[in-house]
Amino acid sequence: MLLAGVMVAAGLAVTGLSVVKLSAGNPHPQMAQATQPLQSTPGAENKPSAPSEPTTTGARPTGVPPEPARPDAEAQKAGSQPALPPAPAEKSAPPIKDR
Repeated sequence: MLLAGVMVAAGLAVTGLSVVKLSAGNPHPQMAQATQPLQSTPGAENKPSAPSEPTTTGARPTGVPPEPARPDAEAQKAGSQPALPPAPAEKSAPPIKDR
């Protein structure tokens, strides 16, 4: 019980010292900046800001014609195979009779 009282007193003392330091400090504290401000790359004036747009004809490529998504005959006959074997039948017992 004495140890608990000492711990509470130490916590209150640290809190009090922190409040006194905050109130006595600078009224407008400086905040740390998370990222550095942006800086220009050396020689950026001479380089273009973005690459030029690629030239496209707007036409569809004609190298490979589209094909329908239909499975072959064997795949249709086989169907989808189950990933697991069928579950065993549930076993049930006759109802319990009241005594």
